[in-house]
Amino acid sequence: MTPTLLTERLILRTPQMGDAEPIARYLNDIEVAGNLARVPFPYHLSDAQAWLATQQASQAPNQTSFSIELAGTGYVGHIGFQPQGGHAILGYWLGKPHWGRGIMTEAAFAAVRWFFKASEAAAIHSGVFHFNTASLAIQRQLGFTETGRSVLLCLARGAELEHIDTQLTRARFQQRWPAASQAASATDQVLEGTSKA
Repeated sequence: MTPTLLTERLILRTPQMGDAEPIARYLNDIEVAGNLARVPFPYHLSDAQAWLATQQASQAPNQTSFSIELAGTGYVGHIGFQPQGGHAILGYWLGKPHWGRGIMTEAAFAAVRWFFKASEAAAIHSGVFHFNTASLAIQRQLGFTETGRSVLLCLARGAELEHIDTQLTRARFQQRWPAASQAASATDQVLEGTSKA
């Protein structure tokens, strides 16, 4: 089962079909969808429902996906891992009304910390389109470093765009965040085998 991760403000849990409406609302915004590689625009409720139908609660760490809930608000975005070329790729997005509040940094830290505890992977790979400075800042804060540039199709924009490729090694994460390898605290819990109904 996908664990439920709790941070000071957030719940990271298994995606549910009830997430479809906010997913569709937030992703039907070119300022959000245009930062992602494989999200179409316009984005419809049927797109969200079709994607949610592919999500499973029991997956390997490099295939695990989390819906992000903000206390007092509900669903605000998504973060997850997917396998590609032998690597675990971290991807994420946040609804625009919730930008600039440190929410994704908090979610990404929890997800990365969980991934390194749940897997033997030596590194996590990610990246951003060259104009997405806010997302790059999140990755740099966690310890990701740039590994090069590539060209990646942005479905929402219908164009191939310059992409900044990044990587976070297990060793760098542990060096940068030594407490991350210690037991979970009261405000950074991992509830194994549970998901919010």
